Amino acid sequence: MSTNTPFGDQKLAASLDGDFTSEYADVNGVRLHYVAGGQGEPLVLLPGWPETWWEYRKIMPSLAERFRVIAVDIRGMGGSSKPASGYDKKSMAGDIHALAVHLGYQRINIAGHGIGSMVAMSYALNYPSATAKLAMLNTTHIDENYHEFRIMPRPTDPGPHRWWLAFNLVPDFPEKILAGRYRHMVDYMFGLSLVNPDAITSRDRDVYARAYDSPEAIRASQAWFQAYQQDIDDFRGYGKVGVPVLGLAYGGFFEYMQKVLPTQGTDVRVAEIKDTRNYLVEEQPEAVIAEFIEFFG
Repeated sequence: MSTNTPFGDQKLAASLDGDFTSEYADVNGVRLHYVAGGQGEPLVLLPGWPETWWEYRKIMPSLAERFRVIAVDIRGMGGSSKPASGYDKKSMAGDIHALAVHLGYQRINIAGHGIGSMVAMSYALNYPSATAKLAMLNTTHIDENYHEFRIMPRPTDPGPHRWWLAFNLVPDFPEKILAGRYRHMVDYMFGLSLVNPDAITSRDRDVYARAYDSPEAIRASQAWFQAYQQDIDDFRGYGKVGVPVLGLAYGGFFEYMQKVLPTQGTDVRVAEIKDTRNYLVEEQPEAVIAEFIEFFG
């Protein structure tokens, strides 16, 4: 995607208050794209699927008044490279650690949503001395519970039918039917999980759709899901997160996170974000900003 288009990262970064710039770093065998701005302690933001760093656009300017904000396109996402392997969350955490070292930081604050939340937790588990605090948005690290999701859910089963987990495990097929048509997937996922559909505009959706529209990008995003068994195996070998952890979630998933996350860390607080569902950063940015400022300082 050209940086000269209205959807290019340079123009998108420049559209935000806070002197944000679009940058690249070659680290850990991968080229990572990130957008950085502000001054202070580093706060690294990792997005979820099917989004990019642009997911954090509504909270980055306010956070940049207190932190050096660095929103990263994780391996396989957006402006970052899309290699053939390395999509297990432990390896992707290695990418972020290498980026932090490249930027001169011995320790960072880190937050993630969705896939990014899994990578953020893996970062804190694998690099505890390089982690100040961890925030996890609407997603815990994948574990054995994922094997219990029904391919054919009963009408009484709570929550949405997570068919996209199985769909993204199918090799070669998704890119054949979605390449050039990824806006349909973007609209479906947002339609499923937004209380207010206008919270993510048509232009925003175009930004995301263009980032995922090629066969290469679809293959890379599938690889995050196809690495899940390795992620589960890795998670079995971890202890508890030793740094302070904040969990933010909505409704039923808040209740789930409230039960699970304290068993996975030694210093955990879980807060509910109301009037939203999965895409809480974009739907309730002021609530997320307030929680982040209180937690990260």
